[in-house]
Amino acid sequence: MYRTINDFLEDWSQEEALTLKVLEVLTDASLKQSVSASQQRTLGDLGWHLVGSLDAMLGAAGLVIDGPESKLPTPEQASEIVHGYRQMSEAVTKALQQQWSDEKLSESLLLFGFIDTTYGGVLNTVVRHQIHHRGQMTILMRQAGLVPPGVYGPNEEESAAMRAAKNQ
Repeated sequence: MYRTINDFLEDWSQEEALTLKVLEVLTDASLKQSVSASQQRTLGDLGWHLVGSLDAMLGAAGLVIDGPESKLPTPEQASEIVHGYRQMSEAVTKALQQQWSDEKLSESLLLFGFIDTTYGGVLNTVVRHQIHHRGQMTILMRQAGLVPPGVYGPNEEESAAMRAAKNQ
């Protein structure tokens, strides 16, 4: 749980960078990759969801975010998703600094009308939500023929390169 806005912003800075690291590997062609023929949600949809969910989750907690419109259909260009995410993350950071206080983080609220939490808990949920979808995206990236970046540690290719360098 976050006790100060600054604690969240420090953590968010790292998580934002990791999310961008994943999003920046996407190609326009990879955006259409889905889990299966019956699965409607695509890799592009997940990337765009990371943009829109920031406004949806934090907006449900009363934060007014002046970010990009993200309710439009999923963009067809990966660069638009990356750009939208950067803009939304910056807008979230500004809105939090201007509208919420450290004291507010311990206040209770009923998120979406049924989740009993605190404002700090909402921030925690936002971070966990990003992590959850980044994990889904890395699997779909492999299915799309992309090499996902290592996030909290090296990926398969990075690990192999480290082993090879160690054995030289």
